[in-house]
Amino acid sequence: MRVSLAPLLVVAGLSQPVAAQPAPADPAATIAEMQRQIAELKAMVAELRAAVQAGAAAPPAASPPAAVAAAAPTVQLAAARAPDAIVLKAPARRGKPWYEKLTLRGYTQMRVNEIVAGAATAPAGVSRLRSIGDNSISDRNNFSFRRVRLILQGDLSDHVSLYLQPDFASAVSNQSVGERREGFGQLRDAYVDIFPTEDHSLRLRLGQSKVPFGWENLQSSSARLALDRTDGINTAVPTERDLGAVLFYTPPQVQQIWNRLASDGQKLFGNYGAFGVALYNGQGTNRAESNNSLMAVAMATWPFALDGLGLDGQVLEVGGAIMRNKVQPELRSGGVNPTAITDNRVGVHAMLYPQPIGFQAEWNWGTGPEFDPATQSIKAKPLTGGYVQAMGRVRQSPLGPFMPFARWQFYRGGFKAGLNAPRLETDELELGIEFQPGVPLEFTLSYGWARRREADERRAGQAEGQVLRAQVQWNY
Repeated sequence: MRVSLAPLLVVAGLSQPVAAQPAPADPAATIAEMQRQIAELKAMVAELRAAVQAGAAAPPAASPPAAVAAAAPTVQLAAARAPDAIVLKAPARRGKPWYEKLTLRGYTQMRVNEIVAGAATAPAGVSRLRSIGDNSISDRNNFSFRRVRLILQGDLSDHVSLYLQPDFASAVSNQSVGERREGFGQLRDAYVDIFPTEDHSLRLRLGQSKVPFGWENLQSSSARLALDRTDGINTAVPTERDLGAVLFYTPPQVQQIWNRLASDGQKLFGNYGAFGVALYNGQGTNRAESNNSLMAVAMATWPFALDGLGLDGQVLEVGGAIMRNKVQPELRSGGVNPTAITDNRVGVHAMLYPQPIGFQAEWNWGTGPEFDPATQSIKAKPLTGGYVQAMGRVRQSPLGPFMPFARWQFYRGGFKAGLNAPRLETDELELGIEFQPGVPLEFTLSYGWARRREADERRAGQAEGQVLRAQVQWNY
């Protein structure tokens, strides 16, 4: 144990400066005198240290007689100060620093699409078989990255957490005389969650995040069975995100059901609250605000455990959402539409989680921007669309767990994220299967029969065809 000599020297009276003395003529005699003094000091320090230790270890006793105290003032004083000198308090325990609470994860999706029959090409003015969900569906494409995501998230404190997600599979155009370049990084999510209550049932989300409209829009692409979201639901919020503020509330009984489904390995939509209200800029992901109006969104969803009906483990989730907005679509000639167009929708959803058979459906109606060929301008027009999906779940097989699915989708309406907000007309039936040979790997195969109007107001009609698609996803 290390003891400071300063208080001991004060007690011993050695802290006073020593008067200078003339140096002896003989250097050897000087060195000998210094060594003697050092030896005396060491002996005094040893005696005082022993006295301090003895005083700290001994139980409290009656005060010594005055004569004894007078005879040994140095020892008595040192013993009295011992507790202050050697008793140390353990530092208060602290949690991990915020930077040790952060986690880094992500996933990558690599695809190959092949138009096996139908209108892979077409003359000018006629639609080709294309999809707004994956622009690599074309007559001259092979392998492609659909998503390359890195997610940084964690708790900054007990009541504040952050979430940051870029995507490195974005593309930019107008490179090298209009050619497209891929593999660019682009911001997807950047928000902070503030929890005012101890149980975290209420949260305020600030930043760029998913808009709570559409169950499949909220569900992560890493968890979705079908390779792409449907046109009818995704056209409400292309790229699913915007910049704004959201207030979510999740009652404990709802959170308990979702926790049970998550532990069972079900594909959830992500915890975006049982109830949510939000305000956003309304122009879309990474797009500058173009008007002084805000997009208002409200959503509600509720899972019902069906154990009381004899369907042990089954959960039925139903809900709906409403959206009101004004948007200015981008023009092919450059810039944005000079006037803001009404963009209002209402939608409903239902989900029966597969145990082992499940069903999923969504539909929405509304009014949104759409190019009008007669006036060569963008107007607010009616829209409607949605999908119905059936799926199964096999937990064990020689190839690992797998889930077959069948989905039909329909949409009639404008596509506000496209240049000049072109009209879409989509009818598609898709059959597929997803299987997991290992935890980090997922493989999906699908075959679709489609009739689609291309997202280009200069092309008319519906292109028909069949598309074979494959995807490998690795999670990290």
